[in-house]
Amino acid sequence: MASEELTGLSNSFVRQNSASGISLDFEPDADYHFVETLEERYKCAYCHLVLHNPHQTGCGHRFCQHCIISLRQDLSCMGDWKESRGELNAVPTCPVDKETIKVQEVFKDNCCKREVLNLQVFCKNFPECNSKIILGRYQDHLQQCLFESVLCTNGECCDQILRKDLKDHLSLHCKFREEICQYCNQYVVSMNLKNHEKNECPDFPVPCLHKCSQIILKKEMDKHFSVCPEAEVDCPYKQYGCPVQISDLYKSLEFKEIKIQQLADTVKKCEKDFRQFAQLLGKNSNLMVNTQTLASHIDKSAWLETQVRQLIQVSNQQQSKFDLRPLLETIENIKQKIAFMETYDQRLVVLEGQSTEHDVHISIHKAQLNKNEERFKLLEGTCYNGKLIWKIMDYKMKKKEAMEGRIVSIFSQPFYTSRCGYRLCARAYLNGDGSGKGTHVSLYFVVMRGEFDSLLPWPFKQKVTLMLLDQSGKKNHIVEVFRADPNSSSFKRPDGEMNIASGCPRFVAHAVLENAKNTYVKDDTLFMKVVVDLTDLEEL
Repeated sequence: MASEELTGLSNSFVRQNSASGISLDFEPDADYHFVETLEERYKCAYCHLVLHNPHQTGCGHRFCQHCIISLRQDLSCMGDWKESRGELNAVPTCPVDKETIKVQEVFKDNCCKREVLNLQVFCKNFPECNSKIILGRYQDHLQQCLFESVLCTNGECCDQILRKDLKDHLSLHCKFREEICQYCNQYVVSMNLKNHEKNECPDFPVPCLHKCSQIILKKEMDKHFSVCPEAEVDCPYKQYGCPVQISDLYKSLEFKEIKIQQLADTVKKCEKDFRQFAQLLGKNSNLMVNTQTLASHIDKSAWLETQVRQLIQVSNQQQSKFDLRPLLETIENIKQKIAFMETYDQRLVVLEGQSTEHDVHISIHKAQLNKNEERFKLLEGTCYNGKLIWKIMDYKMKKKEAMEGRIVSIFSQPFYTSRCGYRLCARAYLNGDGSGKGTHVSLYFVVMRGEFDSLLPWPFKQKVTLMLLDQSGKKNHIVEVFRADPNSSSFKRPDGEMNIASGCPRFVAHAVLENAKNTYVKDDTLFMKVVVDLTDLEEL
């Protein structure tokens, strides 16, 4: 086969024709478990797996699209090797019957493709998931299968969870979920919550450091110290040089009172001894001895009496010096002010409750106003002529969200074929879907449930044009056209909110869309256009 023919073979099979309206697809080279045993006619003659985009040769054997291209490339390389050795180039032959493969006899087998795409397979998560799906909808099923293992959507969490358990994981088990601190109402990562309460939370209750039995918020501890009855404070006469605290003054006064009492007891004892000596004096004949003894006791008693007077004088001076009456009056005034402020606190609590209630009502009204505003905007921007211009802003951010699995697809606003016509919208996967995942933008057409569906003809049969608009003014738009397949469930009357999307999984490659030489994306914004052919469509 000539090199020009080989090149034509490759180029003729690389791009799929989306104009056929077929949007079903599946991942090749995967291990599918078919409900019924896979017949040989549905297997590739080269890789022996289920046919993906089947092509038939002149000898009647079928190959996957990528397999027949691979076969051509392998033989081409072998031909180049033989040519370098002076031998003739290798001719591509069918691996089954060794017949020569002629490029003009190879064709895309759409009939076989439809049959393959409608083969029923079990979900890969069988037996937990007992769904049976047609092969063409296999990837769509995995996107919503409750038993599919998915990555936790919290950025730092690497846990793999079944989709059915993801909600509980995010709300109850994920270490990186955010919880509200019960004390300060701030959002804190779950694994850091205890450390936050112990070291950072300003509203965490703690016992008083002076052991006054009160529990105080951490942020109010300094304020509490100024009124705590167990806290030690400076003497009110500190400004005059007193270095002690009030507790020290009380201890000093108590010590002096005890000393005075001891001296008073000593005086009484001396008086008692004196009376005994007086009695002895009357009985004792030795007057001189008794007189001398009496004199010594009198001297001792006089000395003790002098000591008592001095101590009483010193005690009175100390009591005068450390008079606590001004301090007690000040404390009483402070207590009155505190009681007065507590009444203000109670009023503030009531006012705060009323303010919170008003804030709730205001928030409800704001939410309703925002909802009404969005509804008015949606109604203002709704088209009723079968045409949609979809402005997608923040392209880079939305593509990143799709790559991270947070928001894999986005929907346009609804549009209609007429005031009482079909309700439709577009759906885009900015990081691709199915065979276009990671390399292309996938664009789909969606039939939605409308108010007038019971009056409209079903299934939907109109021709649909999908476009990516060129913003340079040169009108180098990317266009894909297909006619709705009446046998597809995508175009029947919707049972739910919307049907399964149908369109182009490889609508436009990222390399083309993001190429600086093109102007499909401008100011991080791109425009999609969907046009429904209204020919032969009667208005109600």
